[in-house]
Amino acid sequence: MLINLVWVVQIVSALLLIILILLHSPKGDGIAGIGGASHVFASQKSAEKGLNKLTGIVAAIFLICTFLLGFGIIK
Repeated sequence: MLINLVWVVQIVSALLLIILILLHSPKGDGIAGIGGASHVFASQKSAEKGLNKLTGIVAAIFLICTFLLGFGIIK
């Protein structure tokens, strides 16, 4: 019973992690790096900070579920 719950949490967290990573803005300088104008857009908004925090939490949940299932701690 508990193993099924951990599997569901892992699958949901994997899907959420994919979606959250795709929502992040690209960090590369792109063409602005050529002229040195990349520092103009370097500030990070609070929404981006919240997205980073949420991505970290979901990644931690995914890793915990992976270790629990991989090492056979939950049976």
